[in-house]
Amino acid sequence: MQLEAHAPSVPHSETIPLPAPTEDPTLTPLTPLTALTALDDAIENLGVPVPCRSYDPEVFFAESPADVEYAKSLCRTCPLMEACLAGAKERREPWGVWGGELFVQGVVVARKRPRGRPRKNPVSA
Repeated sequence: MQLEAHAPSVPHSETIPLPAPTEDPTLTPLTPLTALTALDDAIENLGVPVPCRSYDPEVFFAESPADVEYAKSLCRTCPLMEACLAGAKERREPWGVWGGELFVQGVVVARKRPRGRPRKNPVSA
């Protein structure tokens, strides 16, 4: 499957208008829920569509390796990619594509392995 055949409709932007962190020492640190709410607010304030809101959410929780790579390519067009990834790491998202990375059991993994049995004998490199 060619990923280029699925050209995202969201233009890439180099500027990321993120909410400014507060300097008030009386405020408690962000909890995962408030961090997610802040990301939602940032998405709403952008005024442009982002991939996770423009495409079917199932794309970002795909089973096949090719579909996971497609979802990761969509994330690369998002102006909030770094904030999304940081939040997903903090929340230890159990699975899915967040901020252009694949999460499995709360950690980032490089590639999705297809279903099937693992090799009986290790492959020498």
